[in-house]
Parts: sequence; structure tokens; C-alpha cells
Amino acid sequence: MQSWYQLFPKNPWLSLYAWVIFCILPFFFIFRSSSPIEITVGIVLLGLFFLAYRLSVNSRSGFVYVWVSLEMTVNIVLTYLFGYVYLAIFVAFFIGNIRNKVGFFIIYGIHIGTTIATVAFGIALHSNLFMSQLPFVVLTILGVILLPFNTYNRNKREKLEGQLEDANKRISQLVIIEERERIARDLHDTLGQKLSLMGLKSDLASKLIYRDPEAALNEINDVRQTARTALKEVRELVSDMRGTKLEDELLRVQQILKAGEIDFVLYGSPKLKNTPLLVENVLSMCLKEAVNNVVKHSQATRCTILIKQTPQEVLVQVQDDGVGLPETGVFMQGNGLAGMRERLEFINGSADIKGAEGMTLNIRVPNVILYNSKGEMA
Repeated sequence: MQSWYQLFPKNPWLSLYAWVIFCILPFFFIFRSSSPIEITVGIVLLGLFFLAYRLSVNSRSGFVYVWVSLEMTVNIVLTYLFGYVYLAIFVAFFIGNIRNKVGFFIIYGIHIGTTIATVAFGIALHSNLFMSQLPFVVLTILGVILLPFNTYNRNKREKLEGQLEDANKRISQLVIIEERERIARDLHDTLGQKLSLMGLKSDLASKLIYRDPEAALNEINDVRQTARTALKEVRELVSDMRGTKLEDELLRVQQILKAGEIDFVLYGSPKLKNTPLLVENVLSMCLKEAVNNVVKHSQATRCTILIKQTPQEVLVQVQDDGVGLPETGVFMQGNGLAGMRERLEFINGSADIKGAEGMTLNIRVPNVILYNSKGEMA
């Protein structure tokens, strides 16, 4: 918002001094007249012009067209009476600030037409006055033609830049929120696995405490060691969000399946070639979540994991012989399949699940985004 005393438009390629000259020059043309009445009329019209201009700058309604029309009328009269056509530059600049596209083109066309017609009529009546300043008159007409489009496009660009800046701020906020959610999911998966393992081993120890005290003691020691491991992993996760290789994750998967009294079978090799740690970390998290759900919901006695790397993709398949997908869709909600898909989206991966007899989860990541011809991440 401009202050009350700011009459001059802010335009990067026209100096403030140029606008001051446009405001002072009319008095030179007016006072050249010998008639006091004409001088008075000229000063009144000039004051009326700047009043209308100021009102048009502050207007936020349809009255802006009334004030612009009044400015064009005063410009026509001053041009006809005194040969001063340069107020048309003020009007041309303001027309470029009209946001309504239809209104802009209508006023723009009227202003060009009236300016050219008034100059032509003035040359016919006062040829000497207009011919003496013809180069400046021609430049004024060119300004009337070009300046509105320049101003209109500049305002439109500034508006788009403002919207882009707001969008970037919003994106930054969403990235922060998404990162917090990702960290929360990773903490859930890391602690969830270990706590599930501790719970299973504690249950197993309670069953063995009278039947086989030595085995129960071993399970309790495993619980203690798992708690220490969980604490270490949480510290590492928070400190540097380190990645986990698929080979390392399989050792933990084997432990939790053994604690849940589920047989573990592995096909393929967990040692992936030319695969970035980021991708292996995502695959490890997804595998961890899948095995957790097998232990919690499947009631299975056997879990088979297939790891297969082809020139096209990396496939991690988790299959069990349990009850299949529960009717309540527990796995489809919360931190189940939806959480996996959110992680896999970052590496163009996908996950699909089948659950007629038992459950089969296929996790796929295309190799096309994993490495280039040099074995580096693309």
C-alpha cells in the first residue's frame, strides 16, 4: 500500500525523476498561455487529474474505471488546450495495473485511440506547437502502446512469483512433517520388532521356567540382549538415521521368527549388487514390517523369504502358510502395507499382497533407478 503522498508509480525502468518532470512540465505549458482563465482552468484540471489518479490507485472496486476515464478525459482536454500530451504516460502505466483481463484490454484500446486521435486533432489545429515537440510526442505514443503491456506482464509475473514462494514454503513445511512421520515410522518399526521379540521370548521363558529352567534363563538373557540392541539402534537411528543392509536385517528376522516358533526358509541371496544403501534400507524396513505382521497375525508355522535380483528389478517375497489376510484388514491399515508403499514410493518401488491360503507379499524395486552403467546411483 502506498502512502498518501506517493503519487509516482513504482516502475523499475522509469526513474522517479522522470515522473517528477512529467508532473512539472504541465505548468510550463499552462503558464505559456496569456489568459488568466486558461491558466486557472489548466491548474484546476491538473489538480483534478492527480486527485483522480490517487483515487484510482487506492480503488479496489469498479470505481477504478470511473477514475481512469476521468484521467483520460483530463488528458484529452490538456492536450487540446495546451499541447501537453505527456500525462498519457501516467494513465498508460496505471492501465497496466488493472487485473481484470477484459477491463484491461477495453481501457487500453480506448486510451490508445483517444491519445492518437487527440494528437492528430491537435496537430491539425496547433501544428507549430505539436511539430516543435514531435519526437517527444511520438515517444509518448509509443509509451502509451507499450507501457501497459510491460506493466501488466510484470505484475502478473510478480503474482506468480509470490504464489511460487508460498508454494515453496508450504512444500518445505510438508517435507518437515513428512520427515517427522518417516522417523516416527522407523522408530516404530525398530522398537516394534524388538519389543515383539522380547515379548515372545518372555512368554517362552515363562513356559519353560518349570520345565527347563536353563532354557528359560537363556531366553531371559536373550531378552536382556535384545533390549540393549534396541536401545543401541534407537540411538543410532536418532543420531544419523543410518541405513541397514538386507543381509543384516535377515539375521534379526530369523531371530524373531524363531522366537515365534515359526520355521524360517530363505531362497536367493541377500547380498545385492550395485544397490544403494538407501534402497537396501527401505527393503529392510519393509521386510521387517512384513515379518512382524506374520508373527502377530498369520498364525503360521512356516515363513519363506525369497530375494531375487534380475537386470530389471529386485524382488523380495515374503510367504507364510497361515490364515491369510484377516477380514478386519489389520495389515492394510496403520503401519502395514500403506506404510510400506509410502517408503517404496521414494525409490519407485511397489508392493502387492495376496492372501487366499496363507499370505504372499511381493516387494519390487526397479533396477533402472538403482544404478547406471558405472554402478553408481542414477
